[in-house]
Amino acid sequence: MTAYAIMDVDVLDIEAYLRYQHAVRPLLEKAQARYLARGGECEVLEGPEASHCLLLVEFPSMDALTDFYHSEEYLALEEQRRACSRSSLIAVRGLHDH
Repeated sequence: MTAYAIMDVDVLDIEAYLRYQHAVRPLLEKAQARYLARGGECEVLEGPEASHCLLLVEFPSMDALTDFYHSEEYLALEEQRRACSRSSLIAVRGLHDH
């Protein structure tokens, strides 16, 4: 069953954040994850208008998502991401495929 990482990112240093994105891409590919949305035009229909840059990443399963997030390779990039951005992250299981 697929799982999704939904991230709301406030980028503080775009150059450093782009370096982080470049470094994280092979880790996402290794986890068989793919971006479904990344920083495109966003319209808040309900709730607070606090969204900055939304990302939606699909993983093959919740285990794959949490393994990626807790992996040594990703944790090594965590300090870099936190230094150049502020974010919130939600993981959600997808619906059963029929």
